[in-house]
Amino acid sequence: MALQGVRVLDLSRVLAGPWCSQTLADLGADVIKVERPPTAGHPGGDDTRGWGPPYLRDADGADTSEAAYYLGANRNKRSIAIDIASPQGQALIRELAAKADVLLENYKVGDLARYGLDAPALLALNPRLVFCSVTGFGQDGPYSDRAGYDYAVQGLGGLMSVTGERDALPGGGPQKVGVAVADLFTGMYATVAILAALRHRDATGQGQVIDMALLDTQVAMLANLGANYLCTGQAPRRMGNAHQNIVPYQTFQAADGHLIVAVGNDRQFAKFCEILGAPAWAEDPRFATNAQRVRHRDILVPMLAERIAGQPRQHWLTAMEAAKVPGGAINDLAEVFDDPQVRHREMVVPMAHPLTDRLRLVGSPMKLSATPVAYRLPPPLLGQHTDDILAELGHGADRIAAWREQGVIA
Repeated sequence: MALQGVRVLDLSRVLAGPWCSQTLADLGADVIKVERPPTAGHPGGDDTRGWGPPYLRDADGADTSEAAYYLGANRNKRSIAIDIASPQGQALIRELAAKADVLLENYKVGDLARYGLDAPALLALNPRLVFCSVTGFGQDGPYSDRAGYDYAVQGLGGLMSVTGERDALPGGGPQKVGVAVADLFTGMYATVAILAALRHRDATGQGQVIDMALLDTQVAMLANLGANYLCTGQAPRRMGNAHQNIVPYQTFQAADGHLIVAVGNDRQFAKFCEILGAPAWAEDPRFATNAQRVRHRDILVPMLAERIAGQPRQHWLTAMEAAKVPGGAINDLAEVFDDPQVRHREMVVPMAHPLTDRLRLVGSPMKLSATPVAYRLPPPLLGQHTDDILAELGHGADRIAAWREQGVIA
């Protein structure tokens, strides 16, 4: 596998960090997930283990302790439960870091320094280490000590100002995206940064520190809308399901439901007008080019909507597919996972799990010809691999049992 032989020590939890480490694990890295042992006042482990329902169901159909949220971001990892607040727990983290290629963490700024596990300390121990921190706002700046959550960052970073129906229409107002995109994008950017740092390390022998922030990522992923503002000084507003720069590029109501029309150029618009039985619209000076269609969207879109409302959506989708005009249906997740293309691309992965043989996970989108993704390990139970990992470090069964009795591990 592409990352076979790379060891990742993962001290992250919730989503951004685990999404990064799952991606690395899918590519072959040995990811050791460090989790908090259970205590009298805390169930232990990654917070998302308890973020349910829904939970994984066992063979009898009863809920287990493993939330679907946790399962979606933690396959192909091994779990070790260590109390890093204890001196012996800190010593074990140092042992693991000394043999790791990558350390990934999302503690608040300064927290790991209290345990002697910050980047300077661990890079002094292992100069080849790639140390990646994921926080809400980065390691410096006026917000660096704030806790960062995806929802708040979607608002602060501008995404909610351009997501949702237009303010003047029913249902208008700010709207978050349905999944935690700031977390997910940060996890993917962290993956890219780690791979770049590993290439540099392999060429020079030198590790480095990566500082990833949700807010930075959210600002970067504004993409063309950020560029629109920087070019004009005018902040884009919410457009609902319409596009800021392309017309027609939005949803329309057909006779029996909604569909998407995604006309990307003038040639496609001319074909779409033919489908609608109005070829003259493509020659109208107000609509002949995309720039003119954007300027006259308030005239054109109602004209299109009236025509589209007169036929069922499959009528339009069939005609659009035949004419190579981009568009599509709007599926719920049951329809998504039943879609023939999704099934063909193996985007649902069955895996055996210690609690059931019926676990299904969303597959990886990465399709590599020579080093394909492999689904080796199901999302681990809390501390499932503690003994194995400590034995690899050379610790005997008696010592491991003593540490477990002392609460250092679980």
